[in-house]
Amino acid sequence: MDDETPAVRDLLAAREVLKSCIEESRNVSIAVDGIGLRLLGLQRNFGCLQAAVKNVARKCAVYGIRDDVGRALGPAAGALRVMDLVFELRDSLESGRGDADLFDYINNFRRLEDALKLLSSNCGLLILWMEDVLQFLRNNVSYDDEGWFFDRVSKILEVLVELQGMEDLFRREGGVLLTACNNLEREFENILKGAEFRFLGDSCLEPVIVELQSVAEVLEENNRLDRCLSVYAEARIENSRATLQALNLDYLEIESSEGVSVQTMVDYVDLWDEHMEFSVRHLLRKEFALCRKVFERFGSDVSTCLFADIAIKSGFMEILEFGNTVCKCKKEAIKLLKLIKIFSTMDKLRLDFNDLFVGKHCLKIQNQTRELVKKVVDGACEIFWELSAQVELQREFDPPPDGSVPTLVDFVIEYCSYLLDDENISILTGILEIYQVWNQVKFGDGIVSNEIRNIIKAVEINVEIWAKGYDDTALSYLFMMNNHSYLCNETRKSKLGDLMGSSWLWAYDESAEYYAGLYMRESWEKLLEFLQEEDLTLFPGGRAFDRNLVDERVVAFCETFDDMYKKQSKWKLYDKGLRWKTCQMVVETVVRPYKNFLQKYMPGVEHENELTNRVMYTAESLENMISALFQQKIGVYGSVKCTDMIGIKNSGVTHFPSTPAAA
Repeated sequence: MDDETPAVRDLLAAREVLKSCIEESRNVSIAVDGIGLRLLGLQRNFGCLQAAVKNVARKCAVYGIRDDVGRALGPAAGALRVMDLVFELRDSLESGRGDADLFDYINNFRRLEDALKLLSSNCGLLILWMEDVLQFLRNNVSYDDEGWFFDRVSKILEVLVELQGMEDLFRREGGVLLTACNNLEREFENILKGAEFRFLGDSCLEPVIVELQSVAEVLEENNRLDRCLSVYAEARIENSRATLQALNLDYLEIESSEGVSVQTMVDYVDLWDEHMEFSVRHLLRKEFALCRKVFERFGSDVSTCLFADIAIKSGFMEILEFGNTVCKCKKEAIKLLKLIKIFSTMDKLRLDFNDLFVGKHCLKIQNQTRELVKKVVDGACEIFWELSAQVELQREFDPPPDGSVPTLVDFVIEYCSYLLDDENISILTGILEIYQVWNQVKFGDGIVSNEIRNIIKAVEINVEIWAKGYDDTALSYLFMMNNHSYLCNETRKSKLGDLMGSSWLWAYDESAEYYAGLYMRESWEKLLEFLQEEDLTLFPGGRAFDRNLVDERVVAFCETFDDMYKKQSKWKLYDKGLRWKTCQMVVETVVRPYKNFLQKYMPGVEHENELTNRVMYTAESLENMISALFQQKIGVYGSVKCTDMIGIKNSGVTHFPSTPAAA
């Protein structure tokens, strides 16, 4: 027993040293599945190892290797204690997480990993020692004399090697560590699909993010980050698509080509603007922040790649593609307004795009965005430069048969006023400036204002040419009065009036008055010749008059009035004020002289019930009839909105829809 005393003392000392190692290992955590009978066998073998080490230590004293055995006792005792911890942690993980706290589960998983590594390290020391002992025995002891000793040392070495490989065993199919990782993947997916993620950015989301971070770290440490990222992407893509689909995006399915009018998409462009802003500033920005938070410890490249995958597959690309769909529509004036809106949307979100879609992983979004902006800029500039030419092409059409304001004139005035709106002119100027840089051309200052002046000038010339197309001179003058009054009054209401200037407005105001006078002289004033008093008196200076001649002149007056009224009742004046003013001029010119004539030469004929067979109209009936002239059809011109504007004429160069000037 004396020769055992030093070995026992060494073993006891080694066990004390090992306590500190065990305490350190207890800080490790992660979940593990059981390994069954295999581990039970290893546990029994390790018990045999403990007894065998004592026998070997006693026997080795005889052969002069006592010091080597003493040095090995510490690691051997440590292996025994670590083995106890391994089985304790294994038992805590075999049943899965259940109702246990997630962080406790992760903690036990990591403790088991560290315990296995510590066990492997201690077993490594023992294996080296036992290999030295076995080599010493082979060199100094006969197997025939001490065969049992050789067998015992070999068995110990075999068990130690098996214990050292326990970590690999735990990680194999069905092993505790592998099963625990699978459990954590499922837990990761369940967290992502939980109700807490329904409202991104809510304060209650932070604890959930911490859970995701903790699980992701464990999975990354076990080389399963790719699977973790895949699970995360699938869950967030599904959530994003559901969010966007709730916005009713059926219009994104509209197909377009160069033959399709943008009119079919007018109402959807404003809706698209709202959806773009929501998807970028609310949905994707929060997805971007969430990716950064959950996977921040793995580097920005990981989170950026993940976010790009979510953005591309979320349905955002389909929203972005709608801009290209609009660009494919045939070239027409209203399309310019929609392209300005699209550019405004993209410019408004430019900083957001620069923040979110960066790096090589977002190249697809970057390329599609640049392509859309280029199409918008090129398309808008092309249409803008052709507007005045398109107005000129309308001259070949006949003027409106009723002398009204042509649709083109109404369209151009409202269209140019819309372009001169502060926001629109700023955007259009920006588009033109970008075009200059891209194409290395110089347009000069005030390009938008100058081009709009050219468009208005083209409209002015059109009006003059159309006026010459009337066979009826009176109608030609009424057309000029109508359109000049429209150009003056409607232009004055907007920034277009500021652009054209007060002298231009004054000139058109004067011109409208001038043509009103010509219209009256060419039409209603001609009725006054029937009310002349020449040759009506029978005797010079007498009161007697030729009643038959009076009757003839009144009848001729009424018949001529009737013909003129029937013709002019089809004519239209665009504005209620202009209609009232014109009707008052007609009343002053015609009715008052007619009434005076009747009172002087046909006294008593003042009301309808006093009419004779020879008189067709009283002064009162004439005034009522004249007051009903020139009525505009409701909603034809006065209520036209930019969103309802038609395109301009088709030609060999452009693709504007064919629309007569008088439509």
